[in-house]
Amino acid sequence: MQPRYPYAELAEVPQDIREIILEVQEKSGFIPNVFLLLARRPAEFRAFFAYHDALMGREESHLSKGDREMIVTSISGANSCTYCVVAHGALLRIYEKKALVADQVATNFRTADITARQRVMLEFAHKVNASSDEVDDADFAALRAHGFDNEDAWDIASITAFFGLSNRVASTTRLMPNVEFYLMGRVPRQK
Repeated sequence: MQPRYPYAELAEVPQDIREIILEVQEKSGFIPNVFLLLARRPAEFRAFFAYHDALMGREESHLSKGDREMIVTSISGANSCTYCVVAHGALLRIYEKKALVADQVATNFRTADITARQRVMLEFAHKVNASSDEVDDADFAALRAHGFDNEDAWDIASITAFFGLSNRVASTTRLMPNVEFYLMGRVPRQK
């Protein structure tokens, strides 16, 4: 399936964005399609990745990198976003060192091989995703009972909301995952 919008040509994007993209390519061995799609609109690219990095790299949180990617993968599954399920599912498999976890949480986190703590985290995220106006004190209490504090709840809600936006843009534009994402974390990486 072809995307509805053309990807930016790397040679034509502003230098600061090109440097970010080349750094990602150096680290991963390929350029994720989302970078070239968003590079069409430089101001949006910068804002998107600044907020992404603030959420996904916040060190003061009790959420691990695996927890964050688990939220993204599970919510993206609920929102039927192929790009984010596949791309973030790859990162989830790598961080959690579990080849099956991404498929499990993307389809039904309630039956996935995850901890009770992660299940409560995803229950909260899914409630935020589907009906944030119904989040109540009992939802926060359930998180606290599993070691999360109010700042962690903020992180879970913010990651959920941000990727809700991302899911909708990716689906509307028909952004498809790079082939490389499908095997990451499933088979040993070739050097």
